[in-house]
Amino acid sequence: MMPPKSSLGVASTSFLTALRPTDPLAFLELCHGMGAGGIQMGLFQLDAAGQKTLRDRAGEYGMFLETMVPVFNADPDLFRAQVRASKAVGATVIRTGCLSGRRYETFATLAAWQNFVATSRKSIQMAIPILEQEKMTLALENHKDWTREEFLSLLRDYRSESLGVCIDTGNNISLLDDPYQIIEALAPYATSTHIKDMAWAETPEGFEMAEVPLGQGSLDLKRILATIRKARPNVRLLLETITRDPLQVPCLTPKYWTTFGDRKAVDLATTLAMVRTQKAPFPMARTSGLSKARVLQMEEDAVRVSLDYARSNLGLRLQ
Repeated sequence: MMPPKSSLGVASTSFLTALRPTDPLAFLELCHGMGAGGIQMGLFQLDAAGQKTLRDRAGEYGMFLETMVPVFNADPDLFRAQVRASKAVGATVIRTGCLSGRRYETFATLAAWQNFVATSRKSIQMAIPILEQEKMTLALENHKDWTREEFLSLLRDYRSESLGVCIDTGNNISLLDDPYQIIEALAPYATSTHIKDMAWAETPEGFEMAEVPLGQGSLDLKRILATIRKARPNVRLLLETITRDPLQVPCLTPKYWTTFGDRKAVDLATTLAMVRTQKAPFPMARTSGLSKARVLQMEEDAVRVSLDYARSNLGLRLQ
């Protein structure tokens, strides 16, 4: 029996470890069967017939589509092609990020980080006129790269109705940003979302954190959704809960601080206090050493439990 439908969509990155979806239509069918309200996914070079089939099937199911460009690039021809493919399937929002990894792991020197900043700004500057011409919206994710202050600076410097934010509710904890303060700061710019719940625990080098099914972590999801809805009532909500080993945040090591010039002692102290006082009351799941079939089952369970929680406890239910 089909579960009740939720208004919460599912990002394909919720299946990042085992399934790794590459067929948008198959992913749409999977999420429809779970009662999701839509999907966010890359198109993986669908041809015109495939684009039409995806658009028609989503319309038949009453599901929304958002597309995903995994990493931003400065190639205008490629970017325009991605924008037009997104339009062809009926999407109005494209989620992207400037960095696929984590700032404190990716960059060994301050100069390398500064080069990334310059390249990212060039990409944003390239993208905006294309988005405006095509009447599409970009949702730039806070992806363990920009601190709150840096992200706000980008949005002020490249102000455009076509440039918005995919608010990820957990990522910036790894950069020592208060999770509620960054959501309050970015909510007015929200054009998409990655809704997730987080658990964390202290480690000798800092802390580790993991996405957990909605309702099982330490984030106040009702407060978060109220903040986003107040600022952007019509923005779509998408689940992103990645099943994997907890991510290590070595904020007590020298290397972590290589690229940070604006982090203050209070940021570190506040984050570590949160980690210590809201420690996960259960061991966080780990996937290392498990079979692909077992990890896939864990991914599906996390999404199903989260959708059920969203329907039952967060008011994200359509029928």
